Amino acid sequence: MAIIIYDLECEYSHRFEGWFRSNEDFDTQREQKLLTCPECGTSAIRKVPSKINIGGKQTVSPVTPAEVSTSEPATSTPLPAPKLNSVDVATAFVMARQAIQALINHSEDVGDRFAEEARKIHYEEAPIRAIRGQASPEEFEELRDEGIEIIALPLLPGEEGLN
Repeated sequence: MAIIIYDLECEYSHRFEGWFRSNEDFDTQREQKLLTCPECGTSAIRKVPSKINIGGKQTVSPVTPAEVSTSEPATSTPLPAPKLNSVDVATAFVMARQAIQALINHSEDVGDRFAEEARKIHYEEAPIRAIRGQASPEEFEELRDEGIEIIALPLLPGEEGLN
């Protein structure tokens, strides 16, 4: 099972992230008003373009063709990194831990056969399902080069791994 991550925004411009099994899953949840803003609770939610964080030093928003000017050279001004307090950092780790645990709980552990199983699923030689396991950096790159969408789950500080 693939997971799609969308950047979302409510009618009051509160931005947040949502994880879905498909675009249809997002549409169904939105139509049934199952999606709500975690900040204000409104169910008027829409998808928005993702911001790209480059090296933690600046945030680049997607640019529409109307915003591109060919008459002047492009300039870049780094934006200051947001200041996080210890509560923000602790909350971020809790949320990351919960997200990783949810992925683990809803996937099949295929161990060191990860690359083999990912290929079988991609080439429709095995049933589509969410899997997890181990892959070497070389296997990871080979899978990406073949167009197989995978993510590496990080180990959070102080953890040997989640089960």
